[in-house]
Amino acid sequence: MSTVTLVGSRLAEPGTEFVYQGEADGCAGCPYRSQCLNLSADTRYRVTSVRENAQTLECAMHDGGVRAVEVEPVSIRATIPSKGAFAGSKASLPGPCPYVECPSHEYCEPDGLAFDAEYRIDEIVGDPPHDVCHLDRSLELVELEPGE
Repeated sequence: MSTVTLVGSRLAEPGTEFVYQGEADGCAGCPYRSQCLNLSADTRYRVTSVRENAQTLECAMHDGGVRAVEVEPVSIRATIPSKGAFAGSKASLPGPCPYVECPSHEYCEPDGLAFDAEYRIDEIVGDPPHDVCHLDRSLELVELEPGE
């Protein structure tokens, strides 16, 4: 189900994905707060459409102003421990990884997910892109369901 919200004009393109970080200090006293701050913090969203004929509104946080768009939460690709990983089960991220040069790092520490939370597995994708895990973890690449 889509939600109408305001995003920075540079993000206001169908298909753009972002992680909503919650209220910023510059939001205090803004007359558009209720339209902007209506998403769930630390959740990844995709812009599905830009509202036609909507004006660009001034914003203290976005130098190009904000525009009205429709967004939907999206699944996040991540690596999780292989043991017990199957579609429909719940899993947690294995923990931080210092090997930022690893081709799997973006999946081991994906934006929009927390290490101390459980997520439902939507789909098993397969093996992660790395050849060897330097932390000796046995991992599976999965799609995790969008946040609530």
